[in-house]
Amino acid sequence: QVQPVESGGGPVEAGGSLRLSCEASGYPYSPDCMGWFRQVPGKEREGVGSIDSGGIETYADSVKGRFTISKDNTKNTLYLQMSSLKSEDTAMYYCAVDPPGGLPNNNCKLAYLVEFGISGQGTQVTVSS
Repeated sequence: QVQPVESGGGPVEAGGSLRLSCEASGYPYSPDCMGWFRQVPGKEREGVGSIDSGGIETYADSVKGRFTISKDNTKNTLYLQMSSLKSEDTAMYYCAVDPPGGLPNNNCKLAYLVEFGISGQGTQVTVSS
């Protein structure tokens, strides 16, 4: 099974910025829905944001106004631009792509992407205060 590959994580000071990338190259199809979720050890996955085939973006309230998702369709590459980072943004960040059969009702709902999407190995983001 092909997996997306995340990169770009690392340490950053509070208030700083970081850009994550996700390459979904090698997929036999162009994903209709892509997005990001994050997870801290011992806690549940938290959806960060998603973007559908029409370019409509959805964000969790916790990151609205600070994070921006973009996509390069020619490369099947997804980006997450993170600004004004806070210590509570520290987590492993995962890229998620809709599975071959699509998400339930073909709905690019963030919760569906978190639960049913194909994710990679993740990239760690650590924000120091």
